[in-house]
Amino acid sequence: MAASAQVSAELWDEFHRVVNMTSRELREWLSVDAAGEQTEELPDKSGRPTGRRVLDVLGKRRTDLTEDDVRVMRRVCDIVRSQRPPELDPRAGGDEWRRSLMSIGHDPLKPS
Repeated sequence: MAASAQVSAELWDEFHRVVNMTSRELREWLSVDAAGEQTEELPDKSGRPTGRRVLDVLGKRRTDLTEDDVRVMRRVCDIVRSQRPPELDPRAGGDEWRRSLMSIGHDPLKPS
């Protein structure tokens, strides 16, 4: 069921602003982040579930979004907004903070 009517221009724009990594960058990051001595993830299954959902949304047109996609977009915007206030220096957070944000498509060190 398409939910394009539920996706306001404001949400669409905010999501694409806070997700500042390209699909390729995010896909590669999820693969690297999931890699470890004890893991051997399939490429399309690597990374955290929210990060994989962000990749799905990035690959869709606004008219093809589902209600679940809209929930993911709102959640990602809320997470980035709460963890990365505009006045915060992008280098102020630690490595885990940056890795967590990057797992949903936001690199705090990437210029806006």
